[in-house]
Amino acid sequence: MPGQPREVTLMTAAPRWWSDAVIYQVYPRSFADGDGDGMGDLPGVIGRLDYLADLGVDAVWLSPFYVSPQKDAGYDVADYRDVDPMFGSLEDADRLIAEAHARHLKVIVDLVPNHTSDQHVWFQEALASPPGSPARERYIFRPGKGPGGEQPPNNWQSIFGGPAWTRIAGADDDETGGEWYLHLFDSSQPDLNWNNPEVHAEFEAILRFWLDRGVDGFRVDVAHGMVKAEGLPDWEGSVHMVGGEDEDRRAPFFDQEGVHEIYREWRRVLDEYEDRILVAEAWVHPLSRLFRYVRGDEMHQAFNFVFLSAGWDAAALHEAITDSLREAATVGATSTWVLSNHDTVRHASRFGLEFVPPHQRGIGPEDPQPDEALGLVRARAAALLELGLPGSAYVYQGDELGLPEHTTLAPEDRQDPAYFRTGGGEMGRDGCRVPLPWAAEEHAFGFGAGEDATPWLPQPERFRHYAVDRQSGDETSTLELYRTLLRLRAQHGFGRGEFAWHELNDPQEGFLAFTVTAESSDLQVLVNLGTQPVRVGPHEGTQVTSRRSALTDGHLVPDAAVWRITER
Repeated sequence: MPGQPREVTLMTAAPRWWSDAVIYQVYPRSFADGDGDGMGDLPGVIGRLDYLADLGVDAVWLSPFYVSPQKDAGYDVADYRDVDPMFGSLEDADRLIAEAHARHLKVIVDLVPNHTSDQHVWFQEALASPPGSPARERYIFRPGKGPGGEQPPNNWQSIFGGPAWTRIAGADDDETGGEWYLHLFDSSQPDLNWNNPEVHAEFEAILRFWLDRGVDGFRVDVAHGMVKAEGLPDWEGSVHMVGGEDEDRRAPFFDQEGVHEIYREWRRVLDEYEDRILVAEAWVHPLSRLFRYVRGDEMHQAFNFVFLSAGWDAAALHEAITDSLREAATVGATSTWVLSNHDTVRHASRFGLEFVPPHQRGIGPEDPQPDEALGLVRARAAALLELGLPGSAYVYQGDELGLPEHTTLAPEDRQDPAYFRTGGGEMGRDGCRVPLPWAAEEHAFGFGAGEDATPWLPQPERFRHYAVDRQSGDETSTLELYRTLLRLRAQHGFGRGEFAWHELNDPQEGFLAFTVTAESSDLQVLVNLGTQPVRVGPHEGTQVTSRRSALTDGHLVPDAAVWRITER
């Protein structure tokens, strides 16, 4: 195999806990049910903290648990300072933070600043107030176009399908009627007006509320949203979470310059506390624009969706890794790596498809179905790739089990507003949000739902084979593979190491090879994404393979990976 130059990318940032942390995403309603009602909750999470500590992660990121009518699974927040009763209480949140810290786990919570719920007290005040009032200035209200204002103020479309504007009830001559409000997502999620100082002050107060309770950071939802272009101009581009490939194609509602000043304000707040972080969920292209969010006076991390979107493609992954490390170094940051989350088709299923649909559209029963066995072996190899890279890694609940997508949900079981707003044209995200299987032979696979309760989303029968109790202690299982990788990563400090492409690296032939140089050991990561075995030779030190048959006669077989550790 042809050799390649050893392009070296150094980890230039001073190491802080988040620089190399492995952060586990908990989707509370689907993680563990503590009260038996079929819905996961904070007591359920508390009861499984020992599992997370034993897994070897460094931090827990919790998706929203705030008071909400749950039109979009809690991303429609009605009260940012309280816990929805379906998840528990504020006292439960305090206990979760304390119990996590007692196990040396950091806690990151979700923050949703682009929009509120339409049940938020601010929006209810806005509906009851006249046009131009201070209450309406907290949101984006505009008169309609055309006779009687019957047409939306512009042509923007919702991410979830349909117009991004809804007209409030009432006749034009009604004191409170006639205007339209903007919602980039569901009509139950009105966008806030970030040109209003009152909005800035409110969110700084929300940050302090949770920081004072001990949270270690915030994952910022739609971090590239919030600020809209002056005048709200029409835009003909396609509507999706990614803002565009270049300056000219950027949507007027995503990745605007004004967001950076907001994060500078927030950074000043967090810097008053010790070791707290801001994480951007910013679907921004190209990477040079993404890493502007993590400049020294803004956020600390940004999700690397370019890596997530690369698929099982060596050339695409090689480019994503190279570009990510280069761009991170330009701003003195470290990169993050992520394979799945609550908004994307699980990678164990994506990797089992010949044709991969856009990751947010989901997979339905009438779509081509993934090859489950192929997807699993590739997902296991991808774990060695992700966790071998320097920087911070994110693990979505169930990744460590090799959990696949639920691809055959019935229409009556679906909950995602994207499914309903597109008339079923998009399957949505329910398939990756199905409750976890903990015990193969228990009701609801040990999720915790009482005998008279069913989980909020049905679990497929095949989840039985992925249950924690089936995998724990089985050295061939995906769970034990993750435990081993996380233990070795922490033991050797590979997340803080220096990266270089290895001479065996040949992405055009489907083979990735790199080294990570840590303080007292070297890690060599080899991943075969091609169709032919690749000769890699023998190794004298510690070796971890993605599956038992990965190495044959000194060759790494297709869809397999190996870690080779050499002590110095």
